[in-house]
Amino acid sequence: MVNDLCVAHVPIFRHLDRKSQERIATAARASQFEPGDIIFSPDAPEPKLLVIHEGHVKISHVSTDGHTHLLRVLGPGDFAGETNVLTGERPRHFATAVDNARMCVFGHQQLMALLGDYPAVAVRMLREVSMRLTATESRLESLISGDVAARLASYLLSLPMHKDRVTLPLPKKDIASLLDTTPESLSRQLRRLANGGIIREAAQRSIELLDIDALLNIADAAES
Repeated sequence: MVNDLCVAHVPIFRHLDRKSQERIATAARASQFEPGDIIFSPDAPEPKLLVIHEGHVKISHVSTDGHTHLLRVLGPGDFAGETNVLTGERPRHFATAVDNARMCVFGHQQLMALLGDYPAVAVRMLREVSMRLTATESRLESLISGDVAARLASYLLSLPMHKDRVTLPLPKKDIASLLDTTPESLSRQLRRLANGGIIREAAQRSIELLDIDALLNIADAAES
């Protein structure tokens, strides 16, 4: 059952017992999206909380002049829309599926009822939001004080690592937007890291981190 799998495997619900998870699952709507599908937008009729089970979702803001700025990318276990679903206000940003995505979707009324019955879930949501805010502040500091190389190094080090390898969750043009640079500049920095023996690019957006200490030094250079 998709709902049950989603509820059971995300951090904000994982601590609950099976019976509680099953109850929460009945309040969620199991949804599937294909790459490019818009999950919510500023003209959405009602706010909703997305709890991602599989796939990735990008959160972006479109300015009045039509420029799209990527804010963050969410993966399995992450959630989005919490501020709006708690306040009942419409979302300010766009949520778009990056790849085939499966998730649980909660409406405003359903979520508020659940939080009343399970206050520990609210505490865990607050903790996750606080961690996200800390990460956003770190990113802003990097944007203000660091160059593209430092931002790229920090980003690579922040990705989930398996045997010194990371996988880029997005096309390079989207990562460039996330790092507040151009695709051309991002490609140049990746080539420099590769030529310096610090990384090695492989197929399927996979990157081998050959010299993690060097990446740390580049990332830390923005703060010194």
